[in-house]
Amino acid sequence: MPTSCRPMPMTFGWRLVWILSVLALGLASSWSQRVCAETYDNQLPAELAGMGVTEHLSERIPLEAEFRDESGKVVKLAQYFASGRPVILSFNYSNCPMLCSLQLSGLVTGLKEVELTCGKDYEFVSISIDPHEQPMRAAQTRQRYYQMYGRQGSGNGWHFLVGSQKAITDLTEAIGVTYRYLPEKKEYVHPAVCVAMTPEGRLSRYLYGVTFDPQTLRLALVESSAGKIGTTLDQILLFCFHYDNTAGRYSMSARRLMTVAGLFTTVVLASVLGRMFWKESRLRRRLKNDLLGHPVATGVLPMFAKVDQDPSLKPVR
Repeated sequence: MPTSCRPMPMTFGWRLVWILSVLALGLASSWSQRVCAETYDNQLPAELAGMGVTEHLSERIPLEAEFRDESGKVVKLAQYFASGRPVILSFNYSNCPMLCSLQLSGLVTGLKEVELTCGKDYEFVSISIDPHEQPMRAAQTRQRYYQMYGRQGSGNGWHFLVGSQKAITDLTEAIGVTYRYLPEKKEYVHPAVCVAMTPEGRLSRYLYGVTFDPQTLRLALVESSAGKIGTTLDQILLFCFHYDNTAGRYSMSARRLMTVAGLFTTVVLASVLGRMFWKESRLRRRLKNDLLGHPVATGVLPMFAKVDQDPSLKPVR
């Protein structure tokens, strides 16, 4: 007797078992991820506890704080804001074994893709968190990243400063950056963060990580300058985009996008209708001029005028 190769239909009991199995697998996966995350948190080195950033947006930093620049000259932070340009400020130190070089390299790489030029459109200031670092060492670090930037005429915009422990502490506390020195390793543990600041010395944006999106850097600078640098397109992008703290970049705002789309549609419709009315008016004027030169215009023009005055006589379109 021939047998059928058709699979037997799944009964209600087997369907229930299948559904419960899927749910069990999902719960197991979720539980395992939670356990892994807790295990990772528990394995976090004790020296990293409490590290991080507390954002102080719109607050003003101590511009009277004194440091020494790469030439050894005593300077105040205020002089880097006197030009009226926004400032990108970063905390680093030259003897950092890895993180500082990764962050600065990523930051300079991102800034190279931005049309705005350091020293012309904005200033860059790196503050060493090592109070023992000397200006000569800071000068070597400055030269390295200035050459990496590779844009002529930008030398006056790069500033690598060293200072006392008090000056460093006052500035890091004002910005909200927490770091710690590890004597056994002779190095500092600190977050990878830089800030975009207004020409008045107020904190505008916090930018995290070791890689930086060029558009995020550009919009942060344009926003910090209150529109004094950048193009009209940048202003439109700032309207359509908002800064996403979770993603660390500017993301599109659906509500603002709909507003811009609505305005654009209105402008297009107004332009089309205006052009149609203009063409119709031009056609009517041309028709009148043609009738004026016609032999029977004397009998036609009064009728034409009557049509204009009485809408009921106008032809249906």
